[in-house]
Amino acid sequence: MTVVVPEELVSHERRALGRYLVTPAILLAVLVVLAVYVGTRSLDSIEERRVNLDFIGQATLEHVTLTAVSTALVLLLAVPLGVLLTRPFARRITPAAVGVFNIGQSIPSIGLLVLFAIGWGIGFWPAVVALVAYSALPVLRNTMIGLTQVDPAVVESGRGMGMSRLGVLSRIELPLAVPVILTGLRTALVINVGTATIAALTNAGGLGGIIIAGLVQNRPLVTVVGSVLTAVLALLIDYLGRVAEDVLRPKGL
Repeated sequence: MTVVVPEELVSHERRALGRYLVTPAILLAVLVVLAVYVGTRSLDSIEERRVNLDFIGQATLEHVTLTAVSTALVLLLAVPLGVLLTRPFARRITPAAVGVFNIGQSIPSIGLLVLFAIGWGIGFWPAVVALVAYSALPVLRNTMIGLTQVDPAVVESGRGMGMSRLGVLSRIELPLAVPVILTGLRTALVINVGTATIAALTNAGGLGGIIIAGLVQNRPLVTVVGSVLTAVLALLIDYLGRVAEDVLRPKGL
């Protein structure tokens, strides 16, 4: 039996695939241009120590680790708390709880990192906790918005079918809130990528170390390389978050 695929469907799939390939192609082109630019320059000893694959690879790994660990902790903290604050018994404390999380984002990121460095110490974990405090609000807020936007009639229908409150939450409310929660998570990821750049000031590593080294040692080439790599990483993570939204979005939404 021969299955005939409509031409419109094939065309739509090709357009969707093309849309997914545009951003990676542009980012790759930027990296190629950067590599060619650096390769045509005569580097001094300081630039050679900062602009080489080993040093850049290590800095990128540190930056990704900072971003991944802090965002994972945000997800583990903000989503359950967002669920809790939308339950009827917790709504009296909701404004105060949101206000506490809002403080973290109200403080300038550099100030928050410095406060943690002074009060706790320098290094990886103080920077991670500062990143969590700075980026948790979008995930918390979007979790609450996503859950409160679920049609009450749908919730009541689930309850009428004999589902428990936990069953309604896990099988109806959370799946319907996933698109909004993912948007908040994507925002937190981008915030963490950018803020992790200045975490190098507290000896947490990352691509910010390349930028700072270029500024301190008056090496514009090093600064440009660090800045472009940070921008590419931020755009790549934003792109991956957008793809994840499309893949994880419940069918029919």
